[in-house]
Amino acid sequence: MEDNSQEIQYCFPNNNLSCFKEIKHEVEYVILYMFIFLLSVFTVFLNLLVIISISHFKQLHTPTNLLSLSLAVADLIVGLIVIPLMGIRFIESCWYFGETFCSLFLFIIFMVVTASLGNLFFISVDRYIAVSDPLRYAVRVTADKVVFCIIINWLCCGIYSVIILHDTMFYPEAHDRCYGDCRVSFKFEHVVTDLIVTFVAPSSVIMSIYVKIFCVVKYQAKVVNSVTGVSRSQRKAGKTLGIVVAIFFMCWIPYYVVILIEGNESTESVELNVTCWILYMNSCMNPLIYALFYKWFRISAIYIVTLKIFKPSSEYFSLFPEDK
Repeated sequence: MEDNSQEIQYCFPNNNLSCFKEIKHEVEYVILYMFIFLLSVFTVFLNLLVIISISHFKQLHTPTNLLSLSLAVADLIVGLIVIPLMGIRFIESCWYFGETFCSLFLFIIFMVVTASLGNLFFISVDRYIAVSDPLRYAVRVTADKVVFCIIINWLCCGIYSVIILHDTMFYPEAHDRCYGDCRVSFKFEHVVTDLIVTFVAPSSVIMSIYVKIFCVVKYQAKVVNSVTGVSRSQRKAGKTLGIVVAIFFMCWIPYYVVILIEGNESTESVELNVTCWILYMNSCMNPLIYALFYKWFRISAIYIVTLKIFKPSSEYFSLFPEDK
């Protein structure tokens, strides 16, 4: 009798419209919650290092780093809000935070995802200008212009998220779902439209820009740097941020493939859950890439962890002891 009672449980036993609750073993609960906790803390910590480094140290106040800062903010939101709440919903198979917060949560997810891709688009444009027209880069790309682009990016992503989630956010009762569920219900044509607008179109532009960057760098490798005016650090930045873009695509493409194959099924498959967590883990990848390729990030991280940033004039510490 005890086994039968555990087979069928409800998220809200006192509500007749409640969703079913999936019961897991205690060990499974502990392992999953530990994984979600560590992933969330790891993501928040690493992206905070990026945000504090770029915000605090004067040497890092460059247009490119401002775009990296915006990307880190999006990843921080994923680690701070999306991963913990999605983890609870995944483990408990229930949404316990109400309809209003569900709508807000879905809005945050869509806005952060589209904003991340928007940031990568502007980063690719920035790198193309830096490599193809280095002599006029400082004139064509300024901090004020980059800040304007970042604001427009987040604003447009917010507006698009409201439009695409309009029915889910403002008319949740119109969707045939049980109480305790928090998912977006799209028609297949809406899924395809969202895929094209938020992924295929910008991704195609980004990849074409990086193909042009590769061609320019390959050509410049045949001539003397003093003639082209492109520094080694500029090319390295282009390469590093290109890796960031490549890993972003590697994490997101499997998710969209599964979405297109499954369509608008009422239940979430194992494949969909796995690809979802792969793309969430992308939010902690960028700081690891910076740590691997940028010496300034490793130095600034040491200053932050050892609390040396609280020393007087610490914002003027040198992060490039050996300019090469």
